[in-house]
Amino acid sequence: MKQYLLECCVDSVESALAATAGGADRLELCACLALGGTSPSLALFEQVTAHCSLPVRILLRPRFGDFLYTDYELSILQREVELFRAAGAEGIVIGCLDQDGGLALAQMEKLIALSGSMKVTLHRAFDVCKDPLLAYEQAKELGIDTILTSGQKSTCLEGMELLKELGAQQQAGCPQIMAGAGMTPELIRVFCRETDITAFHLSAKKIIDSGMRYRKEGVPMGLPVMSEYSILRTNQETVAQARRELDFYRMQC
Repeated sequence: MKQYLLECCVDSVESALAATAGGADRLELCACLALGGTSPSLALFEQVTAHCSLPVRILLRPRFGDFLYTDYELSILQREVELFRAAGAEGIVIGCLDQDGGLALAQMEKLIALSGSMKVTLHRAFDVCKDPLLAYEQAKELGIDTILTSGQKSTCLEGMELLKELGAQQQAGCPQIMAGAGMTPELIRVFCRETDITAFHLSAKKIIDSGMRYRKEGVPMGLPVMSEYSILRTNQETVAQARRELDFYRMQC
């Protein structure tokens, strides 16, 4: 019987609880999900693990933007690996590139060396690298557990051709391909039917309205990507729909 994995990306305790109730198998914890995710605080991790029993992998990304990191940024990432390892995280989610679009192997090796028994996911830095097939082989040599990817496209549906190719290469000792970016319960059905991929990543986001009654409009606190009075939360029912899809295909195997 195939083992299907449903990972939900969350940036709040509320979303972690919704993902857990919806039937997720694992959480990826970050901050600033609206900006693609940055490293979460240790306090957020502690609150999530106090209220949720699921394994938690920590996205480690010191800033918004690309994955070419300075020595200062690498030092931050190294310290975060140490802190979350000591705090009991199940795994880390990392990715470093060099100027020419290859995996920054020396930086990756330093981070992995500090990870101890934690699992390691290569995040979507993979999707902007120059040669994904080479990066896949390098990830295998690094001992990386999982590669989160959209198939080098803006959404996993657009990247299905590469995802099919990568999924077909999976075998014992190789990184598991986890499809993400625009993943929905309906797309899980398509991927289960048309590819060998069995791991899926989604945030199942919904926008809820702030409880603020007084609102000072027109004063953004950062990038004006959405209203300051809109909050992203995981939709429990969307996660539950995804769970039902995976359970259906699991029973068919």
